[in-house]
Amino acid sequence: MLFGIQWDTANDWVFAWSILPILLKGMVVTIQATLLGFVVGALLGLLFAALKSVRFKLIAWPATVLTEFLRDTPLLVQLFFLYYVLPDYGLVLPAFLTGALALGIQYSAYMSEVYRAGIDSISHGQTEAARALDITPLRTFAVIIMPQAIPRIIPALGNYLVSIMKDVPVLSVVSVLEMLSVARIIGDRTFNYMVPLTMVGILYLIMTLVASAIVRYADNRLPKQGIPLR
Repeated sequence: MLFGIQWDTANDWVFAWSILPILLKGMVVTIQATLLGFVVGALLGLLFAALKSVRFKLIAWPATVLTEFLRDTPLLVQLFFLYYVLPDYGLVLPAFLTGALALGIQYSAYMSEVYRAGIDSISHGQTEAARALDITPLRTFAVIIMPQAIPRIIPALGNYLVSIMKDVPVLSVVSVLEMLSVARIIGDRTFNYMVPLTMVGILYLIMTLVASAIVRYADNRLPKQGIPLR
């Protein structure tokens, strides 16, 4: 007995081994929600960053207001809005898809600022040179600016990938059976919370370490220097 807790090592190992498969299924759901949410956030964040960089205020101002609204309202409110309000207007989405969209929409506001910082880090002289070469603004943005900006913001985007992963348990409120909710159900049924919750903590640690290693690898492999205009 330690700190008033009775430990039964043999039984705990047997119990842990027996619930590992179902926890791994929950981990798959967690990874899927993380990746889908990250893709939605990255694409939508890029769109917001592009709109906010437009000089025409009637386009830039609404995008700025929308991103500030998304950043300043809780993820749970946005999740409930998508899950409970949209069906009133005929748009019914599965719980998993709703949760992943909520994650992506929430984090798109943060990622838009990361994109903006990356774009601003590129010398404006390259834009002027592209204009002198009669390259269209869209092509300049897609072929010259973004290929240089993306490698510079990989670490920041990687941090948001890990943050999204750690926010996935919020989706349990709309009945998404991700890893932590599976562990809680196991604890409710067996009255043993220590083993499943400890296992979830270890699995999360493994996932975040792997994700961080992938981000570091990508950051080291992608070139950050400028590209020549031709």
